[in-house]
Amino acid sequence: MAERLRMGLIGGGPGSFIGPVHRMAAELDGQIALVAGAFSSDAARSALAGEIYGIDPRRAYPDVAAMLTAEAARADPIDFVAITTPNCHHLSAATQSLAAGFAVVSDKPATATLEEARTLRDAVAAAGRPYALTYTYTGYPLVREARERVRRGAIGAVRKVVVEYPQGWLAGPAEHADNRQAVWRVDPTQAGPGGCIGDIGVHAFNLAEFVTGLSVDRLLADLGTVVPGRRLDDDVSVLLRFEGGARGVLMASQISIGELNGLRIRVYGETGSLDWHQEQPNSLSLHFSDGWTEVLRTGDAGLGADARAATRLPGGHPEGYLEAFANLYRDVATVLRGGTAPALQGVHQGVRGMAFIDTAVRASREQSGWVAFDGR
Repeated sequence: MAERLRMGLIGGGPGSFIGPVHRMAAELDGQIALVAGAFSSDAARSALAGEIYGIDPRRAYPDVAAMLTAEAARADPIDFVAITTPNCHHLSAATQSLAAGFAVVSDKPATATLEEARTLRDAVAAAGRPYALTYTYTGYPLVREARERVRRGAIGAVRKVVVEYPQGWLAGPAEHADNRQAVWRVDPTQAGPGGCIGDIGVHAFNLAEFVTGLSVDRLLADLGTVVPGRRLDDDVSVLLRFEGGARGVLMASQISIGELNGLRIRVYGETGSLDWHQEQPNSLSLHFSDGWTEVLRTGDAGLGADARAATRLPGGHPEGYLEAFANLYRDVATVLRGGTAPALQGVHQGVRGMAFIDTAVRASREQSGWVAFDGR
């Protein structure tokens, strides 16, 4: 087996949710190892995180600049960085890393603002180094199968897309209860102009375009702030129009009590439809106009090449979030070793995601009705 690629982690210090997820996902296939990091802006907390992750204490750095300088001078430097900070740090961490010659994997959204995303796009082009975004749900085998079925015409031309992402964990003022995950997500100086729409709504937007292969070109947005005193949206409804005329409905909410992580997409075509739900990720339902239904499961012999390649276990052995995340890192490893990974999301999707957030926030605030969507 080829030598493992070396990862440096930015963020992911004590109390982080997504940092350890990136580490577990990256290492799941044995192709990547976490060897360094600037885990916190606090040097002591960065050192503590290094102990928790079990890396060489000399490679737990006090800040990003120190890590990039020291790693570039090593005989065995990191091969890429993974960014797992609040959104406000994404641009700086990514551009510094690219300028130092390192490839970048970033948690979504790409940046805090659309202007920053466009700056990042220019930096990626100038650096000529790989850049990937971890839109996790594109890593699920049956999401990739759904995409392939749509592109093969299995349900005919797409007519309507319904994508929803309800959660309930911010139904109360969690940011005032010492919940570190809530604090930065509802703070516009750290999250950017979008709250719920930037945290999970952009996942739903990306999934809709990924599965259908269609681009949104118009939208009508209604973003609400339900919890008193909150500064960013926590409940989102957006009507979509796709190129070619297909209609869409996007709902994202973090105040829906009883909901956990209910991402679901339904695509309705001329001759059939498909339905996938993240909380039951190992099944994909297809319904056809002649009245019959096909239920696909991970591990089925009839799945396409992309879905089979993204499946690790025999049928009946459930795979989920970590495995999907690991598929993205396996794609990253493929790219860094000179191969291709067409499903991997990059800076183009990063700019489109930030344009979606920016357009929806402005359209809702100005109550401007239907507006054109320019994802550039």
